[in-house]
Amino acid sequence: VIGVVIGKTDVRGFPDRKNIGSERYTFSFTIRDSPTYFINVTSWGTEDYIRSLSESFRVGDCVTIENPLVQSKEAEREEKFNPVTPSCYKLLLSENHSVVKTSSCYEVDTKLLSLLHLPVKDPQDYYSLGDIIANGQSLDGRILNVLAAVMSVS
Repeated sequence: VIGVVIGKTDVRGFPDRKNIGSERYTFSFTIRDSPTYFINVTSWGTEDYIRSLSESFRVGDCVTIENPLVQSKEAEREEKFNPVTPSCYKLLLSENHSVVKTSSCYEVDTKLLSLLHLPVKDPQDYYSLGDIIANGQSLDGRILNVLAAVMSVS
């Protein structure tokens, strides 16, 4: 699978239920290969493997994923922690079987670069900041999609 990385989580550690006293590590990212299709990729493993994998690419890089495990996603559970995707599947990376190779999108396919800036939600499913300010009271407690531009980060 080849795609451009459009999102990425931080590395997290969790107590390993099988090996009491040790931890398993995970991180996820989302890749896109067309205007319509993108999919979440999750990796679990040792701290060294997960940190090394996470540090090997960043948002905007093109990646080639070899030997991922394709799994049906549990939509309700998955979408609590990962972006909503149009696919009913997710990719799972295995420390022993999967490989992620990073390359320049210019080397792979320059069309992938344009996918980085496309919204992942339906353009009719957004609230503007003005709408939120004007209707804040009636929107209280609702989960919204917001489309806004970041002017600066301090």
